Amino acid sequence: MTQELLIIFPFLFLLLSIAVLPVTFPEFWSKNYSRISVSLSSIVIVYYLMVDGRGYKVLHTLDEYFSFITLLFSLYLVSGGIFIKIKGKSTPLKNVILLFIGGALANIFGTTGSSMLLIRPYLDSNKYRLQNYQIIFFIFIIGNIGGSLSPVGDPPLLIGFIKGVPFFWYFSNLVYIWLFTVGLLLTIFFLIDRYYYGKVEQVEKVNVKEEGEKIKVEGIWNMLPLVIIVASVLIQEPKYLREIIMLLSAVISYRLTPKVLHEKNHFSFEPIKEVSILFLGIFITMIPALSFVSDNSKIFGLDKLGNVYWFAGTLTSFLDNAPTFLNFLTGSMSSYSLSVDLKNNVLDFANNYTLFLKAISVASVFFGAMTYIGNAPNFMIKSIAEQKGLKMSGFFEYMYKYSLVILLPVFILIWYIFF
Repeated sequence: MTQELLIIFPFLFLLLSIAVLPVTFPEFWSKNYSRISVSLSSIVIVYYLMVDGRGYKVLHTLDEYFSFITLLFSLYLVSGGIFIKIKGKSTPLKNVILLFIGGALANIFGTTGSSMLLIRPYLDSNKYRLQNYQIIFFIFIIGNIGGSLSPVGDPPLLIGFIKGVPFFWYFSNLVYIWLFTVGLLLTIFFLIDRYYYGKVEQVEKVNVKEEGEKIKVEGIWNMLPLVIIVASVLIQEPKYLREIIMLLSAVISYRLTPKVLHEKNHFSFEPIKEVSILFLGIFITMIPALSFVSDNSKIFGLDKLGNVYWFAGTLTSFLDNAPTFLNFLTGSMSSYSLSVDLKNNVLDFANNYTLFLKAISVASVFFGAMTYIGNAPNFMIKSIAEQKGLKMSGFFEYMYKYSLVILLPVFILIWYIFF
């Protein structure tokens, strides 16, 4: 038990580094984040290979990471070749409409695909009055909560589908929670955005109301490889065919896209490089933490609905949401003598313990917005916004200024009303 707890420290140290170093020592962090991530990962790898003897856990995690980063990289590469320009300056209502459309599209293109497609035009349309809260609500809605209605929307739901949850189960069981949450967040956003919109009119004395509105799309042919990549997510056999299709589609898209479109999008590989390296560290170092939760599922009371919702949500905030979903699904099903490896058992769980699966699904998707590392698109969106020159909130500021103040009360309300 002592060794199991000690080996969790590399993960905690990595989280602390991500939270503190970019703010306190930005130059040191930018030069050394890759060394920190790889070094901490190496400690855990050595432990599982040389001490624990369960090296298969590392191999399994690397396999999951490969699928994860292939999808992320492919979507990032293709979306960089689609240039969307929204003529006219943003208004609160226009922003609300774009966020709602993005949230809905997240169920078709995934939270990552939808985020990469819309973040640049969203930044451009708001450039005359761009502020942190606008990007953070984008993360809340498009990067996370929006993608909770289909297996394509977010990786945890895809895992559920692969294990045996029917494709349309999420939509039929979660749509009213989706509408409630997205509607509430958009209302809060509108009130905040309306307040700052008014300040722009007063302080800068400019007419921020644009007479016309026009959307221009270049590189629209890249929607084809984007659709192929999203559709290939559902391929399960043969192994790695899915990843091969994704990478081929992305590379062909990148090679055929005129350089001028990448320049218009200010495209670079730096954001995906940072996300790839940091999430490699997160995937590897979180193995002991997830194992500890899984091995002690009865102690954590995973047969109780409230415990499942809050424990899954808390871990999703700091761990990758896909393995968190799988661990809590496994733990909750085992509490009722059901096996996650048997599709008929998973279907039985979905039909007879519906509230539990709803709680795990909602927590695994929604709570990913609580921190920058809760879900991969969060970090990508942050990096792209910073490349555009916006000084984004640090790790802790994101939490105490936005997610704890805005999201947590909403999640408490969801728990009280629905669970």
